[in-house]
Amino acid sequence: MKNHFWNMFANIKNGQLAKRSYIHQKRKKLCELFLNILWTEGFIIGYKIEGKNQDNLKIFLKYVENGKPSINNIKAISKPGRRISYSLKQIWKIDSSKTLIIFSTNQGLKTLAECKKLQLGGEPLITIN
Repeated sequence: MKNHFWNMFANIKNGQLAKRSYIHQKRKKLCELFLNILWTEGFIIGYKIEGKNQDNLKIFLKYVENGKPSINNIKAISKPGRRISYSLKQIWKIDSSKTLIIFSTNQGLKTLAECKKLQLGGEPLITIN
């Protein structure tokens, strides 16, 4: 299932490099959770569920001044072949002033700030800046 998640990162990167206003993605629950965080944090304009069976997502990409993508870099931290997990103590040592870090926790996908607030550890999936 996480394969669609990693493909979505590549699609977003490639869509922004090609200056597209939107991209299409297969609808998966994990992808939607991730997109909700991106929308809340202001990295995308939004997304819409499409298709006959409501099985596709149309993701609207966001650009800032001079047509630069709002997402400069998406980088995987914990990968399927190399899992990493952070305890609550380790999470408090991370400086998140310049990047958004998304964690997979036992309560779903959370940002670093949410993990600190909810006192949760977890698996850091990606950084975005």
